[in-house]
Amino acid sequence: MARREIVLLGDPVLRREAEEVDRFDDDLKKLVRDMFDTMYHAEGIGLAGPQVGVSKRVLVVDLRRDEGVDERMALINPRITWFSDEIDKQPEGCLSMPGLEEVVQRPRAIEVDAVDPDGRPVAFEADELLARALQHEIDHLDGVLFSDRVSPLKRKMLMKKWKKLQAEEDN
Repeated sequence: MARREIVLLGDPVLRREAEEVDRFDDDLKKLVRDMFDTMYHAEGIGLAGPQVGVSKRVLVVDLRRDEGVDERMALINPRITWFSDEIDKQPEGCLSMPGLEEVVQRPRAIEVDAVDPDGRPVAFEADELLARALQHEIDHLDGVLFSDRVSPLKRKMLMKKWKKLQAEEDN
């Protein structure tokens, strides 16, 4: 496995809609392995293809909190087929926007259709943190960032903080 560089806010790949995957080959499996390695190294719970500079509809998520529960998944060409009416408000951050966090409203539960890295169809319902993580990563595949999901005032404050963080990093 190899870690890849995480693309940061400002890179155009984060704003493009990712392309559907149509080849389920060794290159795809290597991308998935690399994405897991990159996500673990960055101590994240999810990562989408565009975040490593690959404009493909690929995401990985792992909510494991203890060794006994395996919630690791790689989804290819995922799409949300149903959203619950119940809304959940929780803080979100993003590996492509380190240092920023804001409360985001999202449906509490969703249903997802996708395929696994071997091309086998998968469909399931997710709720709470898994639903939130999947919505966040699928947003990345559509060129949407969590900062797009907050009010204009909060977005302006986030961008001001981002510029300050970047200026501090440059010094």
